[in-house]
Amino acid sequence: MNILLVYPRYPETFWSLRHALKFVSKKATDPPLGLLTIASMIPDSWNKKLVDINIEPLRDRDIEWADYVFIGAMSVQRESAEEIINRCLKIGVKIVAGGPLFTAFPEDFPQVNHLVLNEAELTLPPFLKDLANGTAGHIYSNNEYPDITITPVPLYELIKMKKYASMNIQYTRGCPYNCDFCDVTNLFGRQVRTKSKMQILAELEYLYSLGWRGPISFVDDNFIGNKAKLKNDILPAIISWMERRKYPFVFSTEVTITLADDEELMKLMNKAGFKSVFVGIETPNESSLSECGKIQNRNRDLMDSVKKIQRHGFQVIGGFIVGFDSDTTTIFKKQIEFIQTSGIVTAMVGILNAPRNTGLYKRLANEKRLLNETTGNNTDFTTNFVPQMGRDNLITGYKEVLKGIYSFKPYYIRVKSFLKDFHPRESKLPRVNLIEMIALLKSIWIIGIKERGRTYYWRLFFWSIFRHPRLFPMAITFAITGHHFRKIFERHFSV
Repeated sequence: MNILLVYPRYPETFWSLRHALKFVSKKATDPPLGLLTIASMIPDSWNKKLVDINIEPLRDRDIEWADYVFIGAMSVQRESAEEIINRCLKIGVKIVAGGPLFTAFPEDFPQVNHLVLNEAELTLPPFLKDLANGTAGHIYSNNEYPDITITPVPLYELIKMKKYASMNIQYTRGCPYNCDFCDVTNLFGRQVRTKSKMQILAELEYLYSLGWRGPISFVDDNFIGNKAKLKNDILPAIISWMERRKYPFVFSTEVTITLADDEELMKLMNKAGFKSVFVGIETPNESSLSECGKIQNRNRDLMDSVKKIQRHGFQVIGGFIVGFDSDTTTIFKKQIEFIQTSGIVTAMVGILNAPRNTGLYKRLANEKRLLNETTGNNTDFTTNFVPQMGRDNLITGYKEVLKGIYSFKPYYIRVKSFLKDFHPRESKLPRVNLIEMIALLKSIWIIGIKERGRTYYWRLFFWSIFRHPRLFPMAITFAITGHHFRKIFERHFSV
């Protein structure tokens, strides 16, 4: 059979980094890991192609070539996924769909021929067997959680590597915590399942053999969910591999704030090559943390925890939320103050939404406060329920936060504050490659000459190059990502 795997387009969000990617001549941040894993599970004798619409157009002749089009998507990609489905229906090619979007809303897609839901290790094999026998059904689902030591190495050779800023790997599924606004535990459970050491090393070696050098994101929802295995097994193996291969990769991942409590784990992650960690901080408001069940963030000095992680050589990327029932209108100023003081340069602040089947969704449904389904976009100024403080107050305050952290002056103050206290593991000046040099030249033209706040750029430029030359590439990177965030919100403010 001819199988076309299609990844829908992302809208402009924090995560898309679309305006920043232009500086490094990339089209997307990461490849579609789910579809690449699915491709490895499809019989080798079948022909496979992958089209990621974020980096290249989907042509009619691609669809016409296929016997089946496989679509994998998240909620934020819904609009693009629907366009793909309509094009397939018009041409007359059968559709197979899966991933978080279709798993959460299967009833919304009756026109899809085959819905392969939940985790593919359990639902894809019976579908493929039935497909080969000519007896494939409409829906395949399974609420059990598979052992991911059986998960194959993703078929990375299907992608155009040079179009992406980073590669990605998954080590765990599931999270031991149960924050009521998060759908991770609904999708993957609370028991942390992990791949083996040999699986992770095989994926690293495969990416290395394909010529990849640079960033790799571990796309786990909670990388440190099983700390003992990380410290005793996984990280020592990665460290040994990285030393043998002379550190070809730089890693990032998502963790909980409890990383700050484990000195040994931070040292091992740093030695393994982890440079940045995304932490769901959510709010400095203790009562809001209690409300949403964010127990891991409660009864601690969040500021001190962030600073401790930063002192161990990590850039902390922070996730923040406004709109909890316990929030009053004072929360917006508190969020600005926390972000500015902590030196969290990349602070992703969103309005609270209730994804389907979460604890929050069920509570709001009982209270008759739900309005619709969430879009999955944390930057579109929407919420899918009636907030306690009133929608107008929430939107106005949210805009205050965005202006308070991403306007030129506060943003560049925060960058300098972070860099002053940041001490990376390397002691030598970093080597600059051609792509980074081109990015620097583009930043000079676009941010240093054309942009309204160019004086802030030049102050950071000369301050870092003369006082902290090792951190100069990071300073320019921050200037570029700040440009991206302003572009996103300038569009919203203009509307």
